[in-house]
Amino acid sequence: MLYFGVDLGTSSVKIVLMDETGKIHVTTSREYKLYFPQPGWSEQNPADWYNEAIAGLKDLLKDVD
Repeated sequence: MLYFGVDLGTSSVKIVLMDETGKIHVTTSREYKLYFPQPGWSEQNPADWYNEAIAGLKDLLKDVD
Protein backbone atom coordinates (compact mmCIF):
# COMPACT_ATOMS: atom_id res chain seq x y z
CA MET A 1 0.00 0.00 0.00
CA LEU A 2 1.21 3.53 -0.77
CA TYR A 3 0.51 6.75 1.10
CA PHE A 4 1.09 10.38 0.19
CA GLY A 5 1.85 13.37 2.37
CA VAL A 6 1.32 17.03 1.47
CA ASP A 7 3.20 19.99 2.96
CA LEU A 8 1.79 23.42 2.08
CA GLY A 9 4.67 25.76 2.74
CA THR A 10 5.19 29.49 2.37
CA SER A 11 6.27 29.40 -1.25
CA SER A 12 5.58 25.85 -2.46
CA VAL A 13 3.70 22.62 -1.92
CA LYS A 14 5.80 19.51 -1.40
CA ILE A 15 4.30 16.04 -1.88
CA VAL A 16 5.80 12.64 -1.07
CA LEU A 17 4.68 9.10 -1.94
CA MET A 18 5.82 6.38 0.47
CA ASP A 19 5.04 2.81 1.43
CA GLU A 20 3.94 1.42 4.81
CA THR A 21 7.58 1.10 5.94
CA GLY A 22 8.24 4.79 5.30
CA LYS A 23 10.36 4.18 2.20
CA ILE A 24 9.99 7.17 -0.12
CA HIS A 25 9.15 6.25 -3.70
CA VAL A 26 8.54 9.66 -5.35
CA THR A 27 8.65 13.34 -4.35
CA THR A 28 7.59 16.49 -6.13
CA SER A 29 7.41 20.21 -5.41
CA ARG A 30 5.37 22.98 -7.03
CA GLU A 31 5.88 26.70 -6.36
CA TYR A 32 3.20 29.38 -6.05
CA LYS A 33 3.34 33.15 -5.91
CA LEU A 34 3.48 35.50 -2.97
CA TYR A 35 1.64 38.79 -3.43
CA PHE A 36 2.65 42.11 -1.87
CA PRO A 37 -0.36 44.40 -2.37
CA GLN A 38 0.91 47.08 0.03
CA PRO A 39 4.15 47.77 1.90
CA GLY A 40 4.44 45.38 4.83
CA TRP A 41 1.76 43.03 3.47
CA SER A 42 2.34 39.50 2.22
CA GLU A 43 -0.55 37.45 0.85
CA GLN A 44 -1.22 34.20 -0.95
CA ASN A 45 -4.15 33.06 -3.04
CA PRO A 46 -5.66 29.82 -1.66
CA ALA A 47 -6.66 28.88 -5.23
CA ASP A 48 -2.92 28.73 -6.01
CA TRP A 49 -2.43 26.24 -3.16
CA TYR A 50 -5.22 24.06 -4.51
CA ASN A 51 -4.18 24.25 -8.16
CA GLU A 52 -0.52 23.49 -7.47
CA ALA A 53 -1.38 20.69 -5.02
CA ILE A 54 -3.60 19.01 -7.62
CA ALA A 55 -0.97 19.47 -10.35
CA GLY A 56 1.66 18.07 -7.99
CA LEU A 57 -0.46 15.02 -7.16
CA LYS A 58 -0.99 14.35 -10.88
CA ASP A 59 2.76 14.66 -11.45
CA LEU A 60 3.52 12.45 -8.44
CA LEU A 61 1.17 9.68 -9.58
CA LYS A 62 1.75 9.74 -13.35
CA ASP A 63 4.03 6.68 -13.31
CA VAL A 64 2.37 4.83 -10.41
CA ASP A 65 0.21 1.80 -11.16
